[in-house]
Amino acid sequence: MSEYLRKGFLLGLGAAVSGKEKFEQKVKELVEKNELTQEQAKTVLDNFIEKGSSKKGEWDERSKEKKKVLAKESGLATADEMDELRARVLVLEEKLGVSSKDEGIEEEIVED
Repeated sequence: MSEYLRKGFLLGLGAAVSGKEKFEQKVKELVEKNELTQEQAKTVLDNFIEKGSSKKGEWDERSKEKKKVLAKESGLATADEMDELRARVLVLEEKLGVSSKDEGIEEEIVED
């Protein structure tokens, strides 16, 4: 599955780069034909880049959500869940007056 995601990402990246290059070429042609001024061309390109950055942020957020769903479906714990479990273990260790860092704690658990 990850190979498909990687290929899809590379395909999207290639399309984005190709699209950006074609867009820049088209803007350059419009400047050469005096249909756009240099300042207008710069504004258009800046807007294009800004929208691309915005979409990247949206894509990153969607990607994170998809990964969380896939992890949950696969029975894997997320980093947030692991952090929550670590915090709970620390609280329980404090209540019991023990620490998993103490030597011999594993032996005590096995002997019980």
